[in-house]
Amino acid sequence: MTKVAIIGAGPAGLATARWLKREGFEPVLYEQGNTLGGQWSADPRYSGIWPTMHTNTCREMTQFSDLRHEAGTPLYPAHNTMLNYLTNYAERFDLPSRIRLRTRVTRLAQHSGDGWTVSSASLDGTEIAETYPYVVVASGRFNQPKFPDVPGLYTFSGPCGVAHTFQYKNPESYRDRRVLIAGCAVSALEIACDCAMSGAARVVTASRRQRYIMQKIVSGVPVEYFVQTRHAATAQQTSAKTAAVDLKNFIVKTSGSPEMFGALKPSDDLIRAGVTQCQYYLPLVSEGRICARPWITAVTGQTVTFADGTSEDFDGLIFGTGFEINLPFLADEVRQHLDVGGQRLDLYDFTFHPDFPGLAFAGFFQVGGPYFPPIELQARWIAYAWSGARPLPSRQIMQAGLSQNVSQVADKHHMPSLTMLFARAAGVVPDLELWPELGDALLHGPLTPISFRLDGRDSLIDASSLVLEAAYRVPSWQGIHHGLVSGAASSTHLR
Repeated sequence: MTKVAIIGAGPAGLATARWLKREGFEPVLYEQGNTLGGQWSADPRYSGIWPTMHTNTCREMTQFSDLRHEAGTPLYPAHNTMLNYLTNYAERFDLPSRIRLRTRVTRLAQHSGDGWTVSSASLDGTEIAETYPYVVVASGRFNQPKFPDVPGLYTFSGPCGVAHTFQYKNPESYRDRRVLIAGCAVSALEIACDCAMSGAARVVTASRRQRYIMQKIVSGVPVEYFVQTRHAATAQQTSAKTAAVDLKNFIVKTSGSPEMFGALKPSDDLIRAGVTQCQYYLPLVSEGRICARPWITAVTGQTVTFADGTSEDFDGLIFGTGFEINLPFLADEVRQHLDVGGQRLDLYDFTFHPDFPGLAFAGFFQVGGPYFPPIELQARWIAYAWSGARPLPSRQIMQAGLSQNVSQVADKHHMPSLTMLFARAAGVVPDLELWPELGDALLHGPLTPISFRLDGRDSLIDASSLVLEAAYRVPSWQGIHHGLVSGAASSTHLR
């Protein structure tokens, strides 16, 4: 069996190991933490999990196709439930014995012959260098906090100090305190809600641009059932501008527009404004438990000044302003070819580079929505490509793709489109003509991982029944779906 080094034992690393093993490879996973799970490990050194955190995507979209959540799992599982799920997934495919815990990769470089040299250091200080024909980098996209350039930020003298959402571990420290959360992405808004509901004296959010806020549940149905669909991918490919207008209409119809609740007014252009998914933020703004302000212009001591000219004193500042790509182990020649810097990483379709055969990256993308479906499909593509089950794109094709994908990792990508991209690469897009009884579920239902086990390599006999079960698990989904389509949101995005 050919060995493959996988750097990281989070969801992307585990999924890649599972599928490489299925293709006859022998995966060896390097994990610097004390346990598997990546972000879901809750290891404060490497994880941005906070104590009350739950998934922001529904249960059916936050699992892999080989393993469902246990019966009785809430629709939005807690972080410890997710860790248990990933542990069970690893055990199902005999992965724990292949994981080297508390082992940090210190350098990844091309071997003088063929393959790659992986240098690592264990907790006791032992350092070794090993050569592999294949390496997958799955070390995580969200572990190096990024702070904005705010005049006077480091003069802040509030007792709770300045932190990043990645460092938010103790909500109690903000009880009875005045806290400002800067940013409008999901972690910033979720933490603002957590502070407001955990006893903070005052909670204020500040954003450079107000995003549209899409609630997680629409009339009792997970929002992914409406927007993370194959039809949405087709609409995006046909006209991104029209798809954005349609999505905006859907959000305003089902979740309202932020200014209706007392938040800031977003741009009429949804592409410019952006979208965040959060259940409680706008209701808490409407109750006055969270106050929305424009961006920060200056900090002096405990006083923060905003773009509208107002000022306010705070005890703590929390920034939810994104992450830098953190790949300190890459050799200089690799780093230069990949043009690593800040939020940039040049790859062909987020995965390969024509100059580095035998090297792949897994999970280094940002999407608005669930990560598990594209993660699993990318893992299958890597495994199929290296086993020869699917042909790798030619060097010319990959080189041409690089010129079209500049800064692709820095952008937040359309989840349905990215999922379909990986599914096509892996050769597992279900043929709608072969599954007429699944037409509505496959086209308008959620892009669950199990829906990509119908056709192609590794199809499952019971996949069709599981697809129907997942799509119709919420009995009211189809009726609400068609009701929205026939109403104000009757758009090409939803039809």
